[in-house]
Amino acid sequence: MPVAAGDWFTSGERAALDAAMRRAEQACRAEFSVFVGAAEGGDPRAFAQRLHQRLVAPDRSVLIMVDPTRRALEVVTGAWVRQTLTDGEVQVAVLHMQSDFAAGDLAGGLRRGIEMLAEHARAPRTLHAKA
Repeated sequence: MPVAAGDWFTSGERAALDAAMRRAEQACRAEFSVFVGAAEGGDPRAFAQRLHQRLVAPDRSVLIMVDPTRRALEVVTGAWVRQTLTDGEVQVAVLHMQSDFAAGDLAGGLRRGIEMLAEHARAPRTLHAKA
């Protein structure tokens, strides 16, 4: 989990976020990354997109970037992820995260957002019938 300098989480919160990302990755086979810190440059979205492109497998990745100081939240998804995760589903997860952040729960909001994104990014199950 890439996290910028600064101490935004307790060790327990960091461990819970790591565990949430591992579960999410197992559930949907996408890679999850979180960046919490200052969005360098003028546009938080552009900064998040640059971070996403530096990931090992950007096509299979979901990046959640939070700049608590600027109150910015961006989610960037790769092409492979977008095959099962729609913009609308991302927006619903963003709204839930923003609600938790507004209540002062940064770590809990991120965990909930990761879980929601993974659930929606999961490939649909198919039933196979005998011919």
